[in-house]
Amino acid sequence: MLALILAGGCGNRLSLGEKALVTILGKPMIEYVTDAFHSAGCEVVVVLSRKTPYTHNWCRVMGIDHITASGKGYVDDIVEAVNLLDERCPLFTSVSDIPCLHETIISHIRDLYFQSGKDAESTWVPASLVSEAGCRVHFSENIDGTEACPAGINILNGARITEEQDEIRILVQSRRLAFNVNTREELRRVQDYMEAGLPL
Repeated sequence: MLALILAGGCGNRLSLGEKALVTILGKPMIEYVTDAFHSAGCEVVVVLSRKTPYTHNWCRVMGIDHITASGKGYVDDIVEAVNLLDERCPLFTSVSDIPCLHETIISHIRDLYFQSGKDAESTWVPASLVSEAGCRVHFSENIDGTEACPAGINILNGARITEEQDEIRILVQSRRLAFNVNTREELRRVQDYMEAGLPL
């Protein structure tokens, strides 16, 4: 299954250079994400923009497939990438700043998606876990009776990429998805958590 990793943003809030390459315990954030998808048996393609030349270089050095989208926006870049790749099967999309992602979570999401029979899937994490992790709750909705935040991982049907797709919304009770790194404080918190050992 294809996984598109979106990494075309500048990371202005962190102010540490290209966001995907900000290191945690000596390893770029994006590498944690690509490693997790590779370990889950996915084919990885990183979606970049002209604003991320160093991430382009990193992908080349690491031998990771990548394409350059126009950088118009997250959804637009996904649609552009799917069309460039002529991908017509279900595929993952993921942000590149969730360094605690693990292959077991990816496999769990994939299994629930195929069991659902839906075209699309969105992944959510309880807002309480996000707050407990010391991260900001920017947006939340009620998912199965729980206030939850989008986790940044979705599955879409490539054959219907320009259409509105009927989706299943999955709530994943894992602290690993609570860390979406957007600020230096969140970066410090995830570093501390990873150094202390990371339960699923």
